[in-house]
Amino acid sequence: MSLTILGIESSCDDTAAAILRRDGARVAILSNAVSSQTDLHAAFGGVVPELAARAHAEMLDVVVEQAVAEAGVPLAEIDAIAVTAGPGLIGGVLSGVMAAKGLAMGLGKPLIGVNHLAGHALTPHLTDDLSFPYLLLLVSGGHCQFLRVDGVEAFVRLGGTIDDAPGEAFDKVARLLGLPQPGGPSVEQAARDGDAKRFQLPRPLLDRPGCDLSFSGLKTAVLRVRDGLIADQGGLAEQDRADLCAGFQKAVADVLAEKSRRALAVSDVTAFAVAGGVAANRTLRARLQSVTDLPFAAPPLALCTDNAAMIAYAGMLAFEGGRSDDMTLAARPRWPLDADAAPMIGSGKKGAKA
Repeated sequence: MSLTILGIESSCDDTAAAILRRDGARVAILSNAVSSQTDLHAAFGGVVPELAARAHAEMLDVVVEQAVAEAGVPLAEIDAIAVTAGPGLIGGVLSGVMAAKGLAMGLGKPLIGVNHLAGHALTPHLTDDLSFPYLLLLVSGGHCQFLRVDGVEAFVRLGGTIDDAPGEAFDKVARLLGLPQPGGPSVEQAARDGDAKRFQLPRPLLDRPGCDLSFSGLKTAVLRVRDGLIADQGGLAEQDRADLCAGFQKAVADVLAEKSRRALAVSDVTAFAVAGGVAANRTLRARLQSVTDLPFAAPPLALCTDNAAMIAYAGMLAFEGGRSDDMTLAARPRWPLDADAAPMIGSGKKGAKA
């Protein structure tokens, strides 16, 4: 039996569309079009929500057309449409949901709202055919949490960040050091020439039990070292930047590795996986792979960052399980995967983001 799904993603600063097809047990990514907004936001040092929402509205039809052309599949042959319905920047999520509703209504096809985080969480199931349950470290610009993935829509959160997500910390450190955005690739590149042992940076929360994480204090420690260097020598040398980046990156890797060991120790799982934008960092991937003898999965780099293939796949699995949505599907800025878990500290008055 063949099933073809169009996926749409617009939760942050990438507008994406993809088409996946299942033939029996095999799932193929027929297309995966992404329009990046990196250049649009570069001058602002971060994503500007209003600009992002406008760009999504302008590009959604373009990326859908690109995905259809690349796949060679007419829209009439699409069996269902999956779309990120949250969590994320509400303007972008709303743009994607409205576009998906229009397509679903016009084509007379089912609509499936997908949790963006579920897309990341199920990506290792797509790329490495992992069996449930597996432990996932979801590590990205806006989120960081340990999840036991028990099934297509069954997730148990074991811990997460109580403040900055690692990707957010990478971006802030890049800004502190005068490096271009996005910060993750800039810090990783600078760290290649750095001495990770030069500066003594903290490893937050390693002195406390459990799997929760914190990166705000680490970012502040980098700021203090930077200010001290500037005060002592009147500025930052390139080697100073490289050493700070290397030290910061190693501190993040140390924390994530130790917390991963703790999460694995309390989880009866078949494998360990990492997903999300920060999982594209090769140093972190290598370090995390070393923490367990269980099978380890890290998706290809193109499927770590935000993309619509993961949304199409999560939607496909939900649809095969009998779930679909109607035109009342709402865009949600916050949408925790584990609804039974207590909100993380710092999650805000409106509730847990994830």
